[in-house]
Amino acid sequence: MGYVTRIVIIGGGPGGYEAALVAAQLGAEVTVVDCDGLGGASVLTDCVPSKTLIATAEVMTTFDSSYEELGIIVADDTPHIDTPARVVGVDLGKVNRRVKRLALAQSHDITASVTRTGARVVRGRGRLEGQQALDGSRKVVVRAADGSEETLVADAVLIATGGHPRELPDAQPDGERILNWTQVYDLDELPEELIVVGSGVTGAEFAGAYQALGSRVTLVSSRDRVLPGEDPDAAAVLEDVFRRRGMNVMARSRAQSAKRVGDRVEVTLSDGRVISGTHCLMAVGAIPNSAGMGLEEAGVKLRESGHIWTDKVSRTTSPGVYAAGDVTGVFALASVAAMQGRIAMYHFLGDAVAPLDLKTVSSNVFTDPEIATVGCSQADVDAGLIDARGVKLPLLRNPRAKMQGIRDGFVKIFCRPGTGIVVGGVVVAPRASELIHPISIAVDNNLTVEQIANAFTVYPSLSGSIAEVARQLHTRKTSGEA
Repeated sequence: MGYVTRIVIIGGGPGGYEAALVAAQLGAEVTVVDCDGLGGASVLTDCVPSKTLIATAEVMTTFDSSYEELGIIVADDTPHIDTPARVVGVDLGKVNRRVKRLALAQSHDITASVTRTGARVVRGRGRLEGQQALDGSRKVVVRAADGSEETLVADAVLIATGGHPRELPDAQPDGERILNWTQVYDLDELPEELIVVGSGVTGAEFAGAYQALGSRVTLVSSRDRVLPGEDPDAAAVLEDVFRRRGMNVMARSRAQSAKRVGDRVEVTLSDGRVISGTHCLMAVGAIPNSAGMGLEEAGVKLRESGHIWTDKVSRTTSPGVYAAGDVTGVFALASVAAMQGRIAMYHFLGDAVAPLDLKTVSSNVFTDPEIATVGCSQADVDAGLIDARGVKLPLLRNPRAKMQGIRDGFVKIFCRPGTGIVVGGVVVAPRASELIHPISIAVDNNLTVEQIANAFTVYPSLSGSIAEVARQLHTRKTSGEA
């Protein structure tokens, strides 16, 4: 019997468990070290729970914003009153129990998939022990919850430990009134007045969700606009929707502290203003889980932020040590973490591998409407980083959108002048996460706007707007317009 390559993976999130599946299928002896349950934060406290909560909010928003226009009659509605009472409510305790149940079920399914491949799962916290041995092996020490330790020997180690919510010194979460995004699923009652600090993706998603569920939401943004990292046209649409639905969006307002005052929370801004609510959600970024793991002692270079430096095949600066996911700070997406983990295993085990290409990554903000993007951005074009032209088409012109009562959103595509090769796109719409895929395929395969325009679409459909934008870009290309 030949030598079997030993792989130890620290962290059971998407970067870790996807790597485990690949390594086991390629014949390696795989051990996954995990302290919380396979699936990691993505499944247990972040992506799966938040999107499950948002699914309920989405139904509420769709009903609230469209039922009257679509001709639906609700028996206890009171249209003769200037401000009619809300006719649909939510049992947040029931919603959160469903959220936790689905998260655990997903974690159990992942564990079953990993163990079926023959991989071993060890519960505990792992750390690297010393430098690489003369035979190229590494030692990983696993400390269990009871304090006992086990030493594992590996030919390669993958660090996929993710991150945790960043906290402000004067706004420490208490799990009851001041919350981080992992604690909101313990609420039994809907926050009456919710202050959300942070207008990035996490803050915007939760602000929109709780607004839809019935909370009065104040969104505190330190920047000029909501979602400063997203397409400016898309962010403008979302901020307009938020304000129109009654959200108090406070731009250029930096939170300095948050404290409980009885059954309320007071948030003090850097300019001295104080805002009050029943609850406060802190969504001010994440910190990589890289401390206390013996990384630097083992020769693994960390950035100033604490993220692990990696190259495009997930290698760190220490031989035989790879890293994947949020701990690398490359792109905080489950899909990217999974790809990094798979690439690491393909590379170390000698299989064919393509380096990570972030230009083809599609991402989505699960607000209502959703914002999906892929490839080059408006910022890239405006800064002259890429020579491309774009066309934006509002969904208001789309017949299916009219039928469904959709007023907000657009499709935008960027292509190269001359060749017409698609290099990026933005979709703002309900379920934009589903509509971005054809643009992703175009970007990944260097398709042209002509090819997109000539492909049949269903009539009527929201995807018809993608073909229409491609037709407009193709017409401009052939007519020589800029």
